[in-house]
Amino acid sequence: MNDSEEGRGQQLGPLDEEHLITSGTRYSIKGFRFQPPYVLKRAAGHLCHGHGPFVLQVFCLTLYAVLLLAVLVKVSSIANSKGQEQAEKEKVNQEMTQLKPEINRLCRPCPWDWTLFQGNCYFFSKFQQNWHDSVTACREVGAQLVVIKSDDEQSFLQQTSKEKGYAWMGLSDLKHESVWHWVDGSHLLFSFMKYWNKGEPNNEGEEDCAEFRGNGWNDVPCTVEKYWICKKSAMSCTKK
Repeated sequence: MNDSEEGRGQQLGPLDEEHLITSGTRYSIKGFRFQPPYVLKRAAGHLCHGHGPFVLQVFCLTLYAVLLLAVLVKVSSIANSKGQEQAEKEKVNQEMTQLKPEINRLCRPCPWDWTLFQGNCYFFSKFQQNWHDSVTACREVGAQLVVIKSDDEQSFLQQTSKEKGYAWMGLSDLKHESVWHWVDGSHLLFSFMKYWNKGEPNNEGEEDCAEFRGNGWNDVPCTVEKYWICKKSAMSCTKK
């Protein structure tokens, strides 16, 4: 560097330095010895605001673009996730609709170990107990010790009891001797009197409860242990 150039460099004042900054001249000016501290401070304060070097402005714009792209990707991901979730729900609903006929065919109107007959479910016990405990056992499962309502039902129960063993029915004259009532409070119909075995009921030894025995009914002491039969209405399996 010659003396004239050095002199020009030393004569630069604040206005010349400002001109260098605003005119886009590089901060490290080749050929001049000075780098005013306030130039660096001013440049740092104006990064990404249109006053910094072109490279830094490009960097800032690129950073903004990357952030914007990240936000768009996130929003798109959330939208796609919701769309997939909705699609999965629709798929499950469609499969359930297709399976409904099969489910209806699998519907059991009676619990396991119960027998369906003419719209009612019947449970034949596997062990024996007295009449009162049998009444309680049926109530605990939402049923009642069997009350006979028809001749067909009587035939069905009589045959089953012959195969499984003598069993209690929900009939007794505990409230009034020789006046037989079912556990639901109804009176024994005269038309059902024919089901008593010959010579029964004879009330020998406080025989106040009725059982299925052989081909008909028999009265026995309520304390004797026997099998029992519970009855309740069958569940509906109608299709919707």
